[in-house]
Amino acid sequence: MTSASGETRGAPTVVAPGERGALRIADRVVAKIAAQAAREALGPLPKDAVPPHATVVTRQDTARVRVHLELDYPSDIGARCAAVRRHVVERVGALVDMDVREVAVHVERLHPAQTQGRA
Repeated sequence: MTSASGETRGAPTVVAPGERGALRIADRVVAKIAAQAAREALGPLPKDAVPPHATVVTRQDTARVRVHLELDYPSDIGARCAAVRRHVVERVGALVDMDVREVAVHVERLHPAQTQGRA
């Protein structure tokens, strides 16, 4: 192949897969994805609730996630936490191709439902 300046370029060099570079995704990026996934799983938050946040520890292609959130009450807390776990595993796996080994959900606060006519 000849360039505009008349120089001849050789064929591209093929690098073996084991010698190619690696992509490292920072823990804080995975944590942001996990927090967003938790928000998606919860739906609308109670009034005055702090949005979910997450911390993550990664090692090679695996992640351990800890999600902190607030829920409305009364609700099925176990089912909502299970939905958050499933969605975090699915989204982190799909977006950053990591195996999520553990998702610990910490419910920081329950927001009681407002009852009308209460004195």
